[in-house]
Amino acid sequence: MQAEFTPKWIAWETTQKCNLRCVHCRCSSELDSSQGDFSTQEGKTLLREIADFSKPVVVLSGGEPLMRPDIFELARCGTSLGLRMCMATNGSLVTKETCRDMAGADIKMVSLSLDGSSAAIHDDFRQCPGAFDGVVRAAELFRAHGQKFLINSSFTRRNQHDIAATFRLAKQLGATAWYMFMIVPTGRGEEIMNELISKEDYEEILDWHYRQEREEDEILMRPTCAPHYYRIVLQKAKIEGTGFQRRSLSFSTGGGKGCIAAQSICLIDCFGNVKPCSYFHRIAGNVKQTPFREIWENAEIFKNLRDFASYKGKCGQCEYLSVCGGCRARADAVYGDYMAEEPFCNHIPLRAQREAEK
Repeated sequence: MQAEFTPKWIAWETTQKCNLRCVHCRCSSELDSSQGDFSTQEGKTLLREIADFSKPVVVLSGGEPLMRPDIFELARCGTSLGLRMCMATNGSLVTKETCRDMAGADIKMVSLSLDGSSAAIHDDFRQCPGAFDGVVRAAELFRAHGQKFLINSSFTRRNQHDIAATFRLAKQLGATAWYMFMIVPTGRGEEIMNELISKEDYEEILDWHYRQEREEDEILMRPTCAPHYYRIVLQKAKIEGTGFQRRSLSFSTGGGKGCIAAQSICLIDCFGNVKPCSYFHRIAGNVKQTPFREIWENAEIFKNLRDFASYKGKCGQCEYLSVCGGCRARADAVYGDYMAEEPFCNHIPLRAQREAEK
């Protein structure tokens, strides 16, 4: 196994139960969703298996992880094994007791989801009145208890007009970092395929992010599920004739590269299925049947995703393949082929331009 292909960030979907019903949810979570079939002891065994292989960031995710009664017992176990334990929550269930439990488990970072600068926008996206107030309250509690947190914001056509305002609010709330998610249409997101941001707007939004990040010194920024941002960074730096050193967060999903599904990240769902990232529905294997390390190193889909020479279409021709790679989950969702070209990139590779001129 090449050193570059070791797990550095693992999302563990500890449950699919959730008290919200978000329009874009990758696993279509709601209150009646499955808790999954990991007992507390099986969960600890999984964490030990991961720790014996590497020491990645492990994000306790969902659904809503705070709906799992043993979540902090699992978090404490992971911390004791040397794993960097984090948590992803919608914020609505956070209390003073939750913050104390997070401190006791040494949760390194919590991610909160904020999809709009107002209750009207966020609650519409999250399909639950009061969700916005829950995020604001959770941020206040985290600040009061010294718990570091970042904010994830997902965007479609229904809220893309609010991106800049949402970013400003994330700063006001005291977040350590702001991650702008360009959604992948999986799970419930398949139902809003017509709301995906257009290629042209996508490019403009990433250009805005570049300009903002260059000027920003108060909060870390990272576009997520937007791999062609890394192509834009290089293009802009070349045009401007200046180097741009992006800051990084130790609990992020990767450095200066776009899609890293199966390269340094993966998802383990609440049934033990291992997937290349949180937005893939294809299964590489199941940790209840096959050791995690064996899946990571030998699963066919993981090997395919690491074989950049086999990428198809524009991605396979692109001079920015090594830093971008296109979103593999989005290609799969749109074309049914995870090796196909990124469907929401409008860059024409130099190789394709030259061939067209012949």
